[in-house]
Amino acid sequence: MGKDAETRGATTLDGFRVLWVGIRREPRIFTVATLGAVLFGVLTVADAWVLGWSTQHVLIPAFDDGEIGTGLLVWVVALFMAVAILRAVGIVARRLGGGIMYYRMQSHTRRGVTRQYLSLPMEWHQRHPTGQLLSNAYSDVEAAWAPIMPLPMALGTVVMMVIAVAQMFVADVVMALVGLLVFPAVVVANLVYQHYSSPLMTRAQGLRAEVSEIAHESFDGAMVVKTLGREGEETDRFRAKARELRDVNIRAGRVRALFDPALASLPSLGVLVVLAVGVSRVASGATEAGDVVTVAYLLTIVSFPIRAIGWLLGEFPRSVVGYRRAKAVLDARGNMAYGDDELPPSSVGALLEVDDLHYSYDADAPLLRGVDLDVQPGRTVALVGATASGKSTLTSLMTRLVDPDSGAIRIDGHDVKGLRKGQLPRDVALVPQTAFMFDDTVRGNVTLGADVPDEEVWAALRTAQADGFVAALPGGLDTKLGERGTSLSGGQRQRLSLARALVRRPRLLILDDATSAVDPEVEARILASLRDDVGGSDASLVVVAYRKATISLADEVLHLEGGRIVGRGTHAELLDSSPAYAHLVNAYEPSADAGAEPGPATGRSAGSHE
Repeated sequence: MGKDAETRGATTLDGFRVLWVGIRREPRIFTVATLGAVLFGVLTVADAWVLGWSTQHVLIPAFDDGEIGTGLLVWVVALFMAVAILRAVGIVARRLGGGIMYYRMQSHTRRGVTRQYLSLPMEWHQRHPTGQLLSNAYSDVEAAWAPIMPLPMALGTVVMMVIAVAQMFVADVVMALVGLLVFPAVVVANLVYQHYSSPLMTRAQGLRAEVSEIAHESFDGAMVVKTLGREGEETDRFRAKARELRDVNIRAGRVRALFDPALASLPSLGVLVVLAVGVSRVASGATEAGDVVTVAYLLTIVSFPIRAIGWLLGEFPRSVVGYRRAKAVLDARGNMAYGDDELPPSSVGALLEVDDLHYSYDADAPLLRGVDLDVQPGRTVALVGATASGKSTLTSLMTRLVDPDSGAIRIDGHDVKGLRKGQLPRDVALVPQTAFMFDDTVRGNVTLGADVPDEEVWAALRTAQADGFVAALPGGLDTKLGERGTSLSGGQRQRLSLARALVRRPRLLILDDATSAVDPEVEARILASLRDDVGGSDASLVVVAYRKATISLADEVLHLEGGRIVGRGTHAELLDSSPAYAHLVNAYEPSADAGAEPGPATGRSAGSHE
């Protein structure tokens, strides 16, 4: 129990710390909202005074005299109207300011989380599920700032409570003391409510992230789910987690449904006790009827601040959980540091050097071990190896999507770790096998927002052998491709992905099996165009390849096996000197003769995509 109390205390303190972050960022809006809340609180208490004064000086004399003076009646109505209008001004300022703070802090935090996603290295993203990242940017941010909207109201009601209690004592000390006996009961009820509701709200916030993760995974893998007939299993998986979230929310709702009537009834009981004591005191001449009305009304007022503060504290567990999850992203830095070096402008291909490179996803199972290679400016080098030999990982290291465990990668003699952030993508481009298309036009997918003339876009499309099908599209460059480019074939998406890299005129172009879904004949034309003119310069080219037609076009072939470069030479030389290499490349085309000069091959089954 002591540990639970300590945890709740820490959560409350952390909740106020989260609010302080928002206050420091939006001090002016917070000040306006708080002043509006204070005005509302003061005028609410003033309402009680006006009510008591009117009872004592207007209603009671009217019973005695049998009439109300017109002037006095106008004065009372005007007084009530003035209080109501000013209180309405306070409500508008409070709610508008609180809403602006809430949405501004959401927007600020979401932008920060998104910027972090784009700047963090790929190895960080590989450790975090996409569904969790979506939850961090949406529901966690929303939960983190939920208490900031009612915060001005809670502060205003504190002021209201202080003034109301003071006015109760001014009106009648005895009735004030009797009425305030309800305070301990209300406080205890709030504490009990927090005890039962806080764990449920915390669990519900965690389950929201889990539901989001499952939903995203199911939607993202829709093709796998449908083609393998797993709709029922995926539905059951989602249903189970959604029902768990539902049950937790229902339990939280039951707790609130139980305590809300109790919290509402306690002040009413206090009012009844005050009225009973007040009648007795009026009868004895110890106080006036107007004071009894004032104290009773004030008692109903002071119970609201306590409940309002309880509502604020009730949001803290969910807020703290959401803020911690979002803050974990904002504080993440990865292990990727940058230097200040810049590559000098050049119109020739880049020199790539890889020196004693080691890398592993698991320390007990190293993937790349002592890899040494170089790609001379303007040369084409093919990387060939069996599945899981480390080819794609090596291309990720070359483009510094991840950093090696040891060893060095240099571009034109500069270690890539020492380059200024953003420098490497200006000279090096990677085209992965999986071509991602944005829900944008052809032009938008190729330029990605860069200011590139259409002539250069068409030139890149021609080199990628994509100009033909783009010209045949209804809107040409302005044709919308839909989400993930679903209107295109796999080969068409790969060619647009290649054009996207070429339009940036890279000095080193890396193709990670980037033409696997293209017909062999089209692939041959693409590679021939790349050799002749990559982005308008004599660029260096690294190709991860499987087809012999592709491999044979390279100036040099590197055979990767067991995390090492075990063979190096031309395609023909390796066929003659390395049985392992010959067996590997012929495994993809069993009908081909290992010693024959290869022509256009049928390739892997992925080639039938086009």
